[in-house]
Amino acid sequence: MAVNKKTPKKRSTKKKSSSTYDASQIQLLEGLEAVRKRPGMYIGGTGTEGLLHLVWEVIDNSVDEAAAGYASHIDVTLHKDGSIEVADDGRGIPVDKKPDGRSALEIVFTELHAGGKFGSGAYSASGGLHGVGASVVNALATKLVAEVDRDGATWRLVFLNQVPGNYLKSGKFKPSSKLVKAKKVAGKRTGTRVRFWPDLDIFDSDAAIDYERVREHVAQVCFLVPGLQVKLHDKRVAGKKPENFVAAGGLADYVDFLTIGEPVTDIIKIHDESSFEEQVPVDGKMTTVTRHCTIDVALRWVKGFESSTRSFVNTIPTPNGGTHVTGFERSLTRVSNEELLADTKKLKKLAKQGNDRALPSDVQEGLVAAVKVTFAEPQFRGQTKQELGTPAIQKLVYESTKQGLADWMSGGGKKSQITALREKMTQAILNRVAAKQQLDARRKAANLSSTGMPDKLCDCRTHGLDSELLLVEGDSAAGPAKQGRDSDVMAVLPLRGKVVNAGKATLKQVIENNEAQSLITAVGAGSGPDFDLESCRYGRIIILCDADVDGSHIRCLLLTLIYHQMRPLLEAGRVFAAQPPLFAAKHRGEPVYAYSDEERERLAEKYNLVPEKWKRFKGLGEMNVDELADTTLNPTTRVLKRMTMGDGAEAAKASEMFSVLMGVDVATRKDYIVKNSSLVDQELLDI
Repeated sequence: MAVNKKTPKKRSTKKKSSSTYDASQIQLLEGLEAVRKRPGMYIGGTGTEGLLHLVWEVIDNSVDEAAAGYASHIDVTLHKDGSIEVADDGRGIPVDKKPDGRSALEIVFTELHAGGKFGSGAYSASGGLHGVGASVVNALATKLVAEVDRDGATWRLVFLNQVPGNYLKSGKFKPSSKLVKAKKVAGKRTGTRVRFWPDLDIFDSDAAIDYERVREHVAQVCFLVPGLQVKLHDKRVAGKKPENFVAAGGLADYVDFLTIGEPVTDIIKIHDESSFEEQVPVDGKMTTVTRHCTIDVALRWVKGFESSTRSFVNTIPTPNGGTHVTGFERSLTRVSNEELLADTKKLKKLAKQGNDRALPSDVQEGLVAAVKVTFAEPQFRGQTKQELGTPAIQKLVYESTKQGLADWMSGGGKKSQITALREKMTQAILNRVAAKQQLDARRKAANLSSTGMPDKLCDCRTHGLDSELLLVEGDSAAGPAKQGRDSDVMAVLPLRGKVVNAGKATLKQVIENNEAQSLITAVGAGSGPDFDLESCRYGRIIILCDADVDGSHIRCLLLTLIYHQMRPLLEAGRVFAAQPPLFAAKHRGEPVYAYSDEERERLAEKYNLVPEKWKRFKGLGEMNVDELADTTLNPTTRVLKRMTMGDGAEAAKASEMFSVLMGVDVATRKDYIVKNSSLVDQELLDI
């Protein structure tokens, strides 16, 4: 690659003339302005996750009422006009006035850090902490309507672009702090209804409220608050009936719901109550207070290798874990080594090498668990409340889980299940040690060869952040890729057959798979916990797969392998999927490419191209060198999609589904089809 070298200019040591920088440059963002200026600080971003976070905030306020024992029903409605409505039969947000003349209802939706969840007043434990949930929703909405049933009436307050008021009979909006008495209701009737219209100018163009995500959230809520009934209605889809959710068994039901595959153990339930002390400011002084904490854990092991641990603080999911999850996982490893695996005959040979101790990955293989702690004023790391930070909780969960598991492993559980679990963990240790020994042997052998690289790798001359490794399907696609690439910075690795499903396979099985081993060796940075991003030979990994079902399967398997064995590549944003076109035609001698049926129709109309002039690509192997270079190799014209950690997790799930639908296990596929027959067109059932 040619590089133009220029004599660097000598940096001037003279200071630039300073622009005005005085008190007038210091800005104070008041009220909800700070939220609109920096929404990511409050909801984590302006994509789909941020938009959904607004929905979670409103739902979780109602869930807190239910968790406190004041509500039993929640209705969630997705309206055609893009608004979201959440209604509950709780106590209703207070409507009486504060000393400044404004109602408590107005303050909740207009002031940051205002609510009933500070201290131990209205709620002993809740999902809300910072008192910004309702006000953040209002700040990021073009319109919000709040209705409260209290004192024999429905009280209404509308917020139009964050300004409180109500609509007159003429339809004109009148700013005012006065609540409108919309109608009379029964004296004992209470509850809150909040309907808001997100300000889509703030959010990304592709941000959307996905029904399945909302469905998953409300179902999860029911497991956290046993007996709570939630009704979900998507009015955006004509004729779609509402779904009702309720669960009586709590976390045990949730673990059963999450379980995939044949169980090794029954569900183990642990419940404990404890307390801890922490320093908090009271009247301006740091004061020691005692916190009561309830710990609930439900877990089981299944045959298989994938683990799933869901964690919660009060009613809030903590996808990033935190101190409660750390305590739980530490106790698992400790008890397994001290109670379950002590004096296991199959591990005695490894004891001489010091390899007989189970690692967290061994213990958690096939684990399905849910961990919930309930206590007042938890400390989260960030407003989005995705990770618990309260230090004392780690020890409490550790001790409670350790005692509960020790009781089960030392005889409290069924002997056959304890034996089966011991065998499962023992085999996990043996597989891990054997795989590591095999990997070390292969690395030594590779170091003794001429290059140490796979024979089928067509390497590039320069390595580093500017280089790329192209993963292609077989030799048919590898040929054009090798000819059309920039050999200085682009390497090509053809993969024959399908890579092992790293989400289901053991480390030993991954190492023994030729395609997986070729990829790991070519990348040159190790695998699993030993993966070193700085040692990676290439700056980007680009997956080139055909636009068909087989291509999608291979892409999922590759992403699953990277997700489980080379995760830092995904975390650093260095994995991409090429987006090859589906159609090609020529207009005045120049190629025209379409990436979808809709784009083909638009281009056909624009350039007056009849259907006969279009060529449909069935695979990358059908492209000639110039076509492949223009569409997938040339950095100035190609289209790449950056793969994220979310894509990796989704790929792992998709790989499992591909294995069911396209694998050799007919019985598993038949069971899946029977269980999901409701998804099939009813007219087909008569055939």
